[in-house]
Amino acid sequence: MSQRQTATSTKPTSASAKLFDIRILIGGLFTVYGVVLIIAGIFASAAEKLKASGVNINLWTGIGMLFLGVLFLLWWRLQPLSPPSEPADPARSTADPQPRDR
Repeated sequence: MSQRQTATSTKPTSASAKLFDIRILIGGLFTVYGVVLIIAGIFASAAEKLKASGVNINLWTGIGMLFLGVLFLLWWRLQPLSPPSEPADPARSTADPQPRDR
């Protein structure tokens, strides 16, 4: 009788697969652009505010973008990506998931 080894496969995952998470990119860009717009809104002139019907649109948009960027970064930090789990039986994963009746 042959014994089957039930050891788990410890394939090294690539560093780029661990580092690439789109939430980091989106959160970082929204945060940076939000800070830039907040700075532009703080130093906005009265003429610029009149163009937007008296609303400091750069300031409010910057606050919204900063908030959204921080939410994305918190989401990334609190729920990091986990590597995909491998199927228990590799032969079964390549076959049809449900056998067909003939």
